[in-house]
Amino acid sequence: MAEEAPEAIPTGGVQPGISEYKDIGNPGKVDNPVTKLDKDKQRKFTTDHSKLKELQGPFNSGPEVTKACLGCHNQAGDQFVRNKHWTWSYKHPVTGQQLGKDYLVNNFCTNARGNEGMCAQCHAGYNRTSPDYDLSKQENIDCLVCHDATGKYYKTPPTKGNKACSVMFEGLKPIDWTNVAQHVRLPARSNCGGCHFFGGGGDNVKHGDLSSVLFHPPRDVDVHMSEQGENFACIICHVGEGHEWAGSRYNMIAKDEKEHALPKPGMERETATCESCHGDKPHPLSVKGLKLNDHVDRVACESCHIPAFARGGVATKVDWDWRTAGRLRNGEGYKEEGYQQGNGEWRHTYKSIKGSFKYDENVKPLYRWFNGVMRYTTIDTKFDPNKPVEINYFSGDPGDPDSRIWPFKRMHTIQPYDKGNNTLVYMHLWGNDDAAFWGNYDFAKAIKVGMEKNGIPYSGEYGFIESYSYWPINHMVAPKEKAVACDECHSKQGRLKELKGFYMPGRDAPKWLDMLGLLMIVGSLGGVAGHGLLRILLAWRRKH
Repeated sequence: MAEEAPEAIPTGGVQPGISEYKDIGNPGKVDNPVTKLDKDKQRKFTTDHSKLKELQGPFNSGPEVTKACLGCHNQAGDQFVRNKHWTWSYKHPVTGQQLGKDYLVNNFCTNARGNEGMCAQCHAGYNRTSPDYDLSKQENIDCLVCHDATGKYYKTPPTKGNKACSVMFEGLKPIDWTNVAQHVRLPARSNCGGCHFFGGGGDNVKHGDLSSVLFHPPRDVDVHMSEQGENFACIICHVGEGHEWAGSRYNMIAKDEKEHALPKPGMERETATCESCHGDKPHPLSVKGLKLNDHVDRVACESCHIPAFARGGVATKVDWDWRTAGRLRNGEGYKEEGYQQGNGEWRHTYKSIKGSFKYDENVKPLYRWFNGVMRYTTIDTKFDPNKPVEINYFSGDPGDPDSRIWPFKRMHTIQPYDKGNNTLVYMHLWGNDDAAFWGNYDFAKAIKVGMEKNGIPYSGEYGFIESYSYWPINHMVAPKEKAVACDECHSKQGRLKELKGFYMPGRDAPKWLDMLGLLMIVGSLGGVAGHGLLRILLAWRRKH
């Protein structure tokens, strides 16, 4: 619901300046997009790009490198310009909603629309500075951000921003364009993670299960991605063809029993589900395994095999209060560090450009029935300001045969909204003009310009409102011995205590009734086993 700003500001060590986005990248040795099956790299690769005459350079910019790439890979440009990494646009086939970064409002930095000069630091493409970006200009595709193998490639925003932000990118070592052009490969964790591990404005801020820990995760953190485990690159699961990859959170497959969960040779290329590799009966043929397989149609694999997210020492942001943004000291923006995470590093709990934050680690997920379809509150959606806004909300229930119990991170934010129209707002955050909030710290001016630039009706009066967003947890799969134990759900105060509308043993009945049921099952099995044993003994006696 609509909120008034608190008086208190966070305490902690004060740091001058704003430097959050220059720290992104792969800390440590660059990984290779291989699994333990691919030890012989000489046999795996068929082209040494450093020997190609087209890549001898010199190159002085990213677009020059892209032209050279597309000279040989002459279908790649046509493929990539249809990808939502490039278009920032996605039409949901079930709900019909227009989604994508170019349209949605979120409860982190709130909106990319109008702030392309900052958001395009990560999101694929060179020189994207405004909503009227020329999406047909293939030389602006950033091939290197996904294919660089040197670990020395980086991106900076295509526009400089205001004084408070422009200091972020000073002092970086110039890119050796020819060297990075000659050292390319299939995407590894360091490529995908350089953007996706830092979504929302920092390490593990947005998703909760995607952090810099996954560049080189211990086996306990992710059994698939660990170099002591399977050493999977992201593309091993997010397979694809023609620069389209399986596994979008916009249109998820919540239950994959029907189409793909059948044993087959080769790798499933249309989905990124657990079942596409493990099938829908993944547990061994034992009494316990059979019972666990009996859960597969109702419980997502992730609900049991990801006992907690934000593991491995990197926290995730769980609360963001925009009301405190804009406070200055000595006339300048500042930041404070007030949370020390598991790996010993300190995280910002206050920034003048964004407000106040809270973090959490080793977080038990929120569980909800989910059939894969999310619906979104968009910039056009009118809502009741007397209750929190759900940025996205679930479809699915116990009676839906396509639904399963899924784990989620829930993000809580208090963010600006249009108090007259009861809609969310686009804020003009990034720029070197006097309307950009990350420079002038003026909500009224930043919202007015953000709405005007995009032709969105605005009443001229803003307030603050609570919002929630929900992020499916799919990564940080623990080894099987660390899976969620049965009694963590089958108990009255267990993980699923909030889920209603279905019966669950151990949670919904008196203990004596569950015990009676268990005794009846054990008794029946004992009777069947005893009867069978008696028949075997009688048959043996007849023969002797």
